[in-house]
Amino acid sequence: MYRSHVLVCGGTGCTSSGSQKIREKLEAEIKKHGLENEVGVVKTGCFGLCALGPIMIVYPEGAFYAMVKEEDIPEIVEEHLLKGRVVTRLLYEETVKNEKVLPLQETQFYKKQHRVALRNCGVINPENIEEYIGTRGYEALGTVLTTMKPEEVIQVILDSGLRGRGGAGFPTGLKWKFAAANEADQKYVCCNADEGDPGAFMDRSVLEGDPHVVLEAMAIAGYAIGASQGYIYVRAEYPIAVERLKIAIGQAREYGLLGKNIFESGFDFDIDIRLGAGAFVCGEETALMTSIEGNRGEPRPRPPFPALKGLFQKPTILNNVETLANIPQIILNGPEWFSSMGTEKSKGTKVFALGGKVKNTGLVEIPMGTTLREIVEEIGGGIPNGKKFKAAQTGGPSGGCIPAEHFDVPIDYDNLIAIGSMMGSGGLIVMDEDTCMVDIAKFFLEFTVDESCGKCAPCRIGTRRMLEILEKITNGQGTMEDLNKLEDLAAHLKSNSLCALGQTAPNPVLSTLRYFKDEYIAHIVDKKCPAGVCKALLSYKIDADKCKGCTLCARTCPNDAITGAVKEPHVINQDKCVKCGACMEKCRFGAIYKE
Repeated sequence: MYRSHVLVCGGTGCTSSGSQKIREKLEAEIKKHGLENEVGVVKTGCFGLCALGPIMIVYPEGAFYAMVKEEDIPEIVEEHLLKGRVVTRLLYEETVKNEKVLPLQETQFYKKQHRVALRNCGVINPENIEEYIGTRGYEALGTVLTTMKPEEVIQVILDSGLRGRGGAGFPTGLKWKFAAANEADQKYVCCNADEGDPGAFMDRSVLEGDPHVVLEAMAIAGYAIGASQGYIYVRAEYPIAVERLKIAIGQAREYGLLGKNIFESGFDFDIDIRLGAGAFVCGEETALMTSIEGNRGEPRPRPPFPALKGLFQKPTILNNVETLANIPQIILNGPEWFSSMGTEKSKGTKVFALGGKVKNTGLVEIPMGTTLREIVEEIGGGIPNGKKFKAAQTGGPSGGCIPAEHFDVPIDYDNLIAIGSMMGSGGLIVMDEDTCMVDIAKFFLEFTVDESCGKCAPCRIGTRRMLEILEKITNGQGTMEDLNKLEDLAAHLKSNSLCALGQTAPNPVLSTLRYFKDEYIAHIVDKKCPAGVCKALLSYKIDADKCKGCTLCARTCPNDAITGAVKEPHVINQDKCVKCGACMEKCRFGAIYKE
């Protein structure tokens, strides 16, 4: 029995910041002081506050050490773990008040969160099945297999109001009901862990921090629809998630929680992993199944839907990681508990990967109906450097931008669609006044063009033409007619593309046109980028009153575009300027500006 436990984040973010070395140093220092039988070191999943990594929490005090460095470890071990004196200067500042250590849950970042899908992330060792079992893990599966009929399980999920967290928001129970109704000699349960949205890492964090919850949920789903085989389709770029999934599957098989005759109920279910090569289109359900079958990941026409003909032409259900992470909790706590959270049409909580121009980047889980303002200003800590909020992008390349005028709209599936965006898998990128919205639309369209599988002409050709128009506008060569062309192309893509990738590809363009048309017009008519982002429309100038004639800018310029005598104001030749910004970066007197 340990008197203290030190939880070290082993998620991707903290691992990339060196948490592995910190854990090794910690274990060495603990051994050095003869504390190895008194202090246990636990590798956990993501705590959520990724901006403060590497993260370390010491229990029972709940002392939250942020941005830990290797050189901090000897002091923490000697002072805190040996002598019992918390090193307050190394704690996350919000957890220290009047020399008292506050629980992490009382900080601004966590106060409004409600963790369901993420309940075990940062709490248990994801590589130890016993710790998962200790948090009521596999209890839901046991309950289902020993006390419930398949149709009862489906009814519970229907009553909960759980909708798919992968983006479309289709009722999960309804999907299961359709698959259960179709007779077949074999059925399948698939988990979509092919998280491809730029800036999204929700599913990755669940797999890294709580892999058993996905296995348990898939087994429950298998029992509900009559399937005996499951597949987790996870991208190979998630090596930590893949490794922990392999460990978890091995442990579950060893404990008899996967395989033959689970809980002696006569129910057989096993799970295998399939690695994706990182194609965004493989997040689309039919393309994902085609890839699992060993073929090139291309979408198939629907109908028939996967519930009738999915993987290997057999009835199949496909849910994403976050959707599945809710299932055991719904079984244990009841559908009423889950449906009591959220809004009328969007029940439960939603995990967001909060990134961009916000102080507290990381993983947040909030009840549906929380406003964007609450997420950005309260949980996220607001916009850094005193800048103003301009927009937030939700839904990645398939979503749209939410402007400041909708800052107080409660976030749920229907509200986001109404304002021209969508939930998507849960990426939430915050933008400030220095962001060019035309450039943002171009960024997402570049991504879509790259990721289009090319199977259907509307997506293959249409996205390319739209991108060419946006490039023309950001280069200062656009015309007002181009805006009409963009809208016409967008309508064509939406109505004629084979799959959701092409159908939703125009969304970032349409939402920026809807709310930020003045920026498009400024690029076209005034040949100016209001945010000062689009290089072709920028001019670097020197303020003669501030210039000291030190010649540093002239010496820095790669194209000899700056002239002027020593101690005399310098001038930039606009015809020769390549707009690299090196002069502005080097100027010590703030004399160079861009417009």
